[in-house]
Amino acid sequence: MTLEEKFKELRKKNEKALIGFITAGYPTDEETTKIADALIRGGVDILELGLPFSDPIADGITIQRASESSLRAGMNTDLYFELAAGIKGVEKVCLTYYNLVLQRGLERFVNDCESAGISGLIVPDLPVEESKPLLKICEGYETDLIFLIAPTTTEKRMAKILDAASGFIYVVSLLGVTGARERVSDTIRPLIGRIKERELARDRDVPLAVGFGISKQEHVRTVCEVADGAIVGSAFIRIIEKGLRSEENMLREIETFATSLKKETKIV
Repeated sequence: MTLEEKFKELRKKNEKALIGFITAGYPTDEETTKIADALIRGGVDILELGLPFSDPIADGITIQRASESSLRAGMNTDLYFELAAGIKGVEKVCLTYYNLVLQRGLERFVNDCESAGISGLIVPDLPVEESKPLLKICEGYETDLIFLIAPTTTEKRMAKILDAASGFIYVVSLLGVTGARERVSDTIRPLIGRIKERELARDRDVPLAVGFGISKQEHVRTVCEVADGAIVGSAFIRIIEKGLRSEENMLREIETFATSLKKETKIV
């Protein structure tokens, strides 16, 4: 199933998407698979699986710690794709940085995504203006290259992103890096409004999923009032950090938390 098909399926069920992020290899390869399974049981619709990089620009301290731990334990691109291929029962998206894509070779990287059952690719440090080579390859493999739109995105750049976008657009809810926040930023409603106006003008209907700082049930509820999905990452990583001494309890808490968030995506 493509990401577009997943969002259409959810719309028919009067639901928005819950997208959960975890870091591959954290705390271990084996536990990553178990954590993914717990998220799936909890109702996550799309799994965003991070391929860690040594010099990230968008990750907050929580995800940085997870990435550093994963890299110290030996996570690399080959292991990442092996791990991703073993996770079944959910649509998968890879989040990583362009240096790793470039080192492997653009076509090889996208081919490996497809072979591992990964439907989309998010590269936060790849501007849309420089994305044409990777975008062309992704289109050939029917892999969605997912772009980010932030409150600071100019109208000119937004137009370029909307022309190239597929799968969904990652809407950054605030300035800064990832990490749990107390409340959803006041910028999100006007930003979503701007994007939808531009989509209408360009006859595009790419789903919008909001991330950065989404960590509570009320956050997911608020986001899903205006967008097509909510992306939660740091809140799941914090549960993993807290539960490292008891895998059973940690997995149970992740599943329960995911279930509570998924409830807020259902339209009544």
